[in-house]
Amino acid sequence: MAEQVAAMCDQLIKAVMVMMDAETNQIYRLEALKFCEEFKETSTLCVPCGLRLADKSQPAVVRHFGLQILEQVIKFRWNNMQQQEKVQLKECAMQLLATGTHSILEEESHVKDALSRIVVEMIKREWPQHWPDMLKEMESLSSQGEAQTELVMLILLRLAEDVITFQTLPSQRRRDIQQTLTQNMDSIFSFLLTILHINVEDYRKLVSEAKAHCRVAVATLNTLAGYVDWVTLVHITSRNCQLLEMLCLLLSEPELQLEASECLLIALSRKGKLEERKPFMLLFNDVAIQYILSAAQSADGLVVERRYVFLKRLCQVLCALGFQLCSLVGPCSEVEVPPNLSKYIKALLAFTTHSSQFLKSCTVSTWASLFRHETLSKVPVVVEMALEYLKVSTTNLVRTGFPSKQDSPSCVYSRMDFDSDDDFNSFFSIKLQIGVLIFFPLVADSSTLKTFFLSPAKTAEGLCSLMSPSVLQWDALTVFMECVMHQIFKSVDEQLPIDQSMELLQGVLNYETRDPLILSCVLSNISALFPFVTHRPQFVPQVLYKLFKAVTFHIDLENKAPRSRAVKNVRRHACSAIIKICRDYPQFILPCFDMFYNHVKELFANEALLTFLEKCSQMEALVLISNQFKDFDKQKAFLDELTAPIITQWTSEEMTRFVLWDPVKFLSFVGADEVFTEQREERDTAGPNRGQLSFCLYAMLAVVKRARWPADLEEARAGGFVVGCTPAGAPIYRNPCAAQFLAFLPNLLALIRTQNSLFMPENVARLSETFSRAYDVMDGDKLVILGLPQPPLDIYDAPVHKSLLDRMQGFFNSLFENCFHILGNAGPALLQDFYTVESLAEGIIGSAFTSLDHVPDHRLRSMIHILCHLFKKILVISCPPEYHDSLLRPLLGPLFTYMQQRLNVKWQVINQRTSEEIDGRSGVILFLSRARGGGGGDSFAKKCALTEEDVMMESVQVASSPQPTDELSELGKCLMKHESVYMSLLTLSFTSLSWKDTTNCHRTASMVCWNLLRPVVAGNLLPEAVTWFYTSVLRALQVHGQHEACNTPLCNLAMLIYENLRPRYMELRAVMTQVPNISIDALDLYDQRLVDSNAQKAGEKKRRDQFKKLLAGTIGKALCQQFRKEVHIRNLPSLFKKPKPDKDIVETEQLGLAALFSPESNAL
Repeated sequence: MAEQVAAMCDQLIKAVMVMMDAETNQIYRLEALKFCEEFKETSTLCVPCGLRLADKSQPAVVRHFGLQILEQVIKFRWNNMQQQEKVQLKECAMQLLATGTHSILEEESHVKDALSRIVVEMIKREWPQHWPDMLKEMESLSSQGEAQTELVMLILLRLAEDVITFQTLPSQRRRDIQQTLTQNMDSIFSFLLTILHINVEDYRKLVSEAKAHCRVAVATLNTLAGYVDWVTLVHITSRNCQLLEMLCLLLSEPELQLEASECLLIALSRKGKLEERKPFMLLFNDVAIQYILSAAQSADGLVVERRYVFLKRLCQVLCALGFQLCSLVGPCSEVEVPPNLSKYIKALLAFTTHSSQFLKSCTVSTWASLFRHETLSKVPVVVEMALEYLKVSTTNLVRTGFPSKQDSPSCVYSRMDFDSDDDFNSFFSIKLQIGVLIFFPLVADSSTLKTFFLSPAKTAEGLCSLMSPSVLQWDALTVFMECVMHQIFKSVDEQLPIDQSMELLQGVLNYETRDPLILSCVLSNISALFPFVTHRPQFVPQVLYKLFKAVTFHIDLENKAPRSRAVKNVRRHACSAIIKICRDYPQFILPCFDMFYNHVKELFANEALLTFLEKCSQMEALVLISNQFKDFDKQKAFLDELTAPIITQWTSEEMTRFVLWDPVKFLSFVGADEVFTEQREERDTAGPNRGQLSFCLYAMLAVVKRARWPADLEEARAGGFVVGCTPAGAPIYRNPCAAQFLAFLPNLLALIRTQNSLFMPENVARLSETFSRAYDVMDGDKLVILGLPQPPLDIYDAPVHKSLLDRMQGFFNSLFENCFHILGNAGPALLQDFYTVESLAEGIIGSAFTSLDHVPDHRLRSMIHILCHLFKKILVISCPPEYHDSLLRPLLGPLFTYMQQRLNVKWQVINQRTSEEIDGRSGVILFLSRARGGGGGDSFAKKCALTEEDVMMESVQVASSPQPTDELSELGKCLMKHESVYMSLLTLSFTSLSWKDTTNCHRTASMVCWNLLRPVVAGNLLPEAVTWFYTSVLRALQVHGQHEACNTPLCNLAMLIYENLRPRYMELRAVMTQVPNISIDALDLYDQRLVDSNAQKAGEKKRRDQFKKLLAGTIGKALCQQFRKEVHIRNLPSLFKKPKPDKDIVETEQLGLAALFSPESNAL
C-alpha cells in the first residue's frame, strides 16, 4: 500500500510540474491535467496521496494540489465514507494546521487558503452536532503560534462567508450553523478582540517579529469584517464600544489602517433600531475623533495605491458616521449634538478639498444631509461651514483632473480611478448634477449667486479648446446655474430674488465673446435665467436679440460652410433655446411676434445665412407662438403664408410626376447614381436637391408637431377651433394646419413607397460606386451600438468635413425616419381631419408596407420603432373607436402577419449561426434587428391585449405574474372580431416566448399571452391549438427558465392555461407526462383536485408551488450550470427543534367552548 501510494504520488508530482511549467507543450499539459482529474474522480488512494503531497517538504504547487485532492474528497465523497475514515481525516487536517505549515512569513497564501477550505468543508458537514468542541480546538490551536492563529482566522472568516454571505449550504444546515455561531458570538468576539489586542501590542513593541504579529492582526481584522456585517449590534457596541475605539486607534498604523477602516466602515454602515445605534455617538469623543481627524488631514501626500484605497475607505467612514449622526440627532431624540462636531466637520472638509475628484464626490451627500437637517443645520459650526463649503465648491465644480493630462494634482488620482477621459467625463457629469443640488439651501441671498457667477469673467485671448481653463470655469458655472435656478422655481415659497436675478441676466446679455465654446455656456445661462423674465417682460426683446445674433454666429469674415463643430453647436444651441422659450413661455413672446416674424423673413431672404435645419427651427418657434393667437382664421392664414413655399415646392409638377414617384428619377435627383472622385467632390450639384427635400420634410414635421388648438375649451370655442361634438359629448377640434398637411400627404405616401422600393435589387444596382454603401448602417450608429468611444474632443474646433458618402447616408436615414414621424404625429394633431381621409388605410399599406422583404433590418427597425412609439401611444390612443375597423385593423393585420414571418426567419438564422460565423458588420445588423424590430410586433400586441386600466398603468409596470383581467381594450375587442388578425396576434405572441430575448419573454408572458388567450378559452379551440399554446410556454421555460424574471411569469402562464383548459382537453395531461422527471403521482393528485369539483382546493400560492415542481424538468439551466458537479451536504438532527407536546390540550382539557355556544340557558 505504501509503495503504491509513493509511486502514484511520484506520477502526480510529475503531472503537476508539467502543468505548471510555462515551457510545456499544450498537448502534454492537457494530458497531465486529464490524468490529475481522473485520479481525483476515481482513485481510492486520494486521502493518503493527498496527505503525502501536502507535506511541507514538497514544493508549494504540489502541496496545494494535495490539499485540493483532500477538499475534493470531503466535498464529493464525505457522505459515503465510514465514520472512522472521517475522524481520521479530521485528525490529519488538524495535524496539518498544527505542524504542517512553514512560518507565517514563509508560507504561501494559496496554501493557507487551501488548508482553511478543507477544515471549513468539514465544519459545514459536522458542526455542531458531531464536532461540538470545534471552537475550543480552534482557540487551543491559536495558542501554538502566529501561523496557526492566522489559519484559525482564515477558517472563521471562510465559515462566515459560506454560511452568511454566499449561503452555499442547504437551509437546515445553514440555520443550524448560524444559530450556533450566534449563541457563541460573545466568546467568538472576545476571542477575536483578545487576539487583535495582543498582536497589535506585540507589533508595536517587538521589532524582530513585528511583521509576523502584523500579519496576524491583518487576518484578525479581515475576520472581524466578515462578522461585523451581520451580527447583532450589541456585540459591536459592547464593552463601551471597545471594538470601534480600537479600530479608530489603528487608523494611525500604516500597516493596519486599511483593514481597520474597512471594518469600521462596515460597522458604521449598519442599520437598525435607533436605540441600538446610540453607542455609535461615542466615536465623537476626544480620542476617537482626533485619530479620525489626524488621518483625514494627512490625506494629501505621496500617491500610493494602498494609501489611496485607505483614504477612500476613511472618507466613506466619515460619511457613514455622518449618516448615523443625522439619524440619531433630532428634536425628538435624546441624543444631543456632539461637542466635537467641529472636528468632524474639519475632517469632512479635508476630503472635500482633496485633489481626488472621487473623494470630493463622496462627501457631497453627507454635506447635503447636514445642511438640510432640521437640527444640525442650525448649529453655528455648520452655519459657518456652509459659506466655506460654497467657496470650496467654486473650485470643485470645475472639470479638472483628466487622466490623460498632467495639468492638475487630480490627474494622478484620476488615472487610478478612470480608464479614459470618457469615463472621467461621465463620472463628473453625474457628480455635478447630484452635487449642485445641495447648493440650494446655501443660496438664500443672491449675492452669493452673483459672487459665484462673476468668477469666470475673463477669457483667454484667441479661441479656447474644451480643456481651456476659461471654458472649464464657464461649464461649471452653467451646470450650477441650471440646477440652482430650477430648484429655486421648484421649491422656494418665499419671494423670488427677481431684482438680483435680472441684474445677473443683464450682465449675461451684455457679455460679448467671439469664442464659440464660451458663447454656448452664455446661452445656457440665458435659458436658466429666463423664467425671471416673466416678471420683467420688458427684457424679452433683449433676450431675443441676443439669441438671434447667436443663430447666425460665425468666426471668419464670410459666414459660410464648412463651419467648425463649435460654431455649429452654438447656432444649434441658440435655435434650441428659442424653441424652448417659445414652447414654455409663448404668451410672453406673443407681443414680440411681429418683430420675430420680420427678423425671420430677413434671415430667409439670404439663402447662405441659415442651414435648412436652422430655418426649420425658426419656423417651429413661430408656430409655437402662433398657437397663442387663439383665433383659427388668423392662425390658419399665418400657417398658409408660412408654408406656402414648402407646399408649392412639394406639390410641384417635377416632384409629383418624377422625383417622388419614380425610384430611378429619385436617385438621379439626389445624385446617388453619380460617380465622384476626390477632384470632383466639391462639385456636388445634387446637394441643393437633397437639402430641398429635407427642408420640406423637417418644416412639415415642425408644423404638424407644434400647431394646436387652445387647451381651454371655452377659448377654443371662441376662436373657432371646435366644429362639433362626438356622440359621447366630447368636443371635436380642427387644426389650422390641416389643409397644408392634406395637400402634403399624397406625395408623402409616394415618397415612403419610393424609399422602400430603393432597396429592391434593380434599384440598388443603380447606385454609383461612390454611394454603394449609402444604405448601410452609419458609422456613428455602429460606434454607439458597440459602445466604442467617439472621436477625440481635440478636433472640436476643426471644420466639419464630411465625405459625400457620410452625407448621403445621413440624408437617406433622416428622410426615411422623418416620413414616419410626420405620419405618426398627424393622428393627434389633425384627429378627424386625418382619420377621415379617403382610403387612408390603403394608402399607408400601399406605401409603408410595400417591398418590405427588401428593406434591411436597420431600416425596418426605424420604421417599427416609430410605428410602435407613435402609432401605439399616439395614433392608436387618439384614434376614435369608430375608425378602428376602417383604419387600424387594416393596418395592424398585415403588419402582424408580416412581422411574425420575418422575425421567425430572422431568429432561426440567429440561432443557427455560431459566434465565429457572425462578423462585426452582421453582428451590428442583428443587434439592430433584435433590439428594435424584435419586439415590435409584441409591443402592438401588448397594447391590444391590455385593458384600459392597464394602459394607464403601463408606465409603472413591475415584474408581476399574469393575472386574469376584466376585459380587453376597445382596440382588442375590434381585432378579436377578425379571426385572421387575432390568430396572427396569438401566434406571434406565443412564438416570441422562446426567442432568445429575455426582456421580450418577460413582457410577453406577463402582459400579453393570457390577456389574448383568455377571451377564447371558453370557446371551441382545436386540441392541436391548445397543445401548441401550452408547448410554446414549456419550450420558453426550457430556453429562459434559468432566469427568475422569466421563470415566474412563464410558470404562472402555464398554470393558467393548464387549469382553465385541462378539464376539457385531456391532451394537456399527455403533454405533462412528457416532462422529464415528473412525478406521475403528484400529477394525478393535482389533476384530481383540478377536475373534481368536490375536492378541497389548495390556496393559490400552494398551487403555484406544486405546479412549479411539476414543471421542474422543463426548466433549462444556464451554460455555466449544465456541467457543474453537484455538492450534497446532508442535514444533521436539528439542535433547535422544539419537541411537540405529548398531549393535545384541546382534546384533554375542558375549555368551556361547547357551553359558550349551547342554546340552553343553564349551559354556562
